[in-house]
Amino acid sequence: MDNFGIYTLANDVVFDQLLALLNSIEMNISPDIPICIIPYNNQLDLVRQEVNSRKNVILFDNWEIIQRWEEFAHQVWAAHPREKETKISRPSWYKSHLQRKFVAFEGIFDKFVFYDADSLAMKPVTNVIHKLETSDFIFDDWEHLKDRSVAALDISVIEKTGLYTEADIRSKLHCSSFFASKRGLFTVKEIEIMKERLITDREVEWINGHGWWDDAFLFSYMTLRCDRPLFNFTLSPNGKDRTGNCANADPFINIDNVLYNQDGLKPIHRIHYMSYSSSEFARLCQGEDINICYRNEFLYYRFLKQPEQRPKQLRPPSMITKTNNFFQKTIKKLQRTFR
Repeated sequence: MDNFGIYTLANDVVFDQLLALLNSIEMNISPDIPICIIPYNNQLDLVRQEVNSRKNVILFDNWEIIQRWEEFAHQVWAAHPREKETKISRPSWYKSHLQRKFVAFEGIFDKFVFYDADSLAMKPVTNVIHKLETSDFIFDDWEHLKDRSVAALDISVIEKTGLYTEADIRSKLHCSSFFASKRGLFTVKEIEIMKERLITDREVEWINGHGWWDDAFLFSYMTLRCDRPLFNFTLSPNGKDRTGNCANADPFINIDNVLYNQDGLKPIHRIHYMSYSSSEFARLCQGEDINICYRNEFLYYRFLKQPEQRPKQLRPPSMITKTNNFFQKTIKKLQRTFR
């Protein structure tokens, strides 16, 4: 039987989210499934402590593989037309390490599912594993419906090559917050060929400038160009497969601390808190009244093993806290703009 496991990408900054994710996997998938945490950077003191306390969790430590994927992404983005533009136009995630999640393709599991750390697992992944028998990539998101102007790939540019139609392209548009795949699909040789196409043949221009430096946009290019079978649950002919997953956009129903799609009470794979910062979750866990959708569900899983530490009551932020948060957000925005 193939070796199967779960990956996530984390560091101490997202520790509260990581803990909630790990607990949700234990409750809603399996307490024994192996989990590998890919280090976002070297801020890992809390992460290492948690890894040591759990028998089924390890830290990915092959830095040669991590560095290879870092260099691939950095070289590709350096060739993008947006790189030559003013620093003011750079996206907030400029020079991030999100591409490290791709080390899963050279990792320890034959087959795997990846969850972003700002997610909660809501049901077993049996159907995901089953889909891997006929497809090499499994997704569950609605990126394929986005307008051309904000889609991962520049559909107009690609259509002009005559290689793909819009239908071909849209079926391969996806995010990178949740996906399943197999080890060995992107070999060192294949990545070198892809890098040649992106940089020398200027296929980097296929990637929409709106999402420049976005790992999901690069991932959509990779899955399109490698021409391997892909399945997205939101494109499934079975209506039971098509659900929401985003905390601030989709309505869910809580049944025994498990969320279901409000329309039809369909089980969801995960809830993704993509629009909230790690600092907001940290303040919430410290008892501050932060406006996060489905925050009670998050708090349940975050303090599942430490219920006595869960805030008994959420307090409104003081005027000093509000002022400090405002200045911190302003400073971070300026730093992102002029870095």
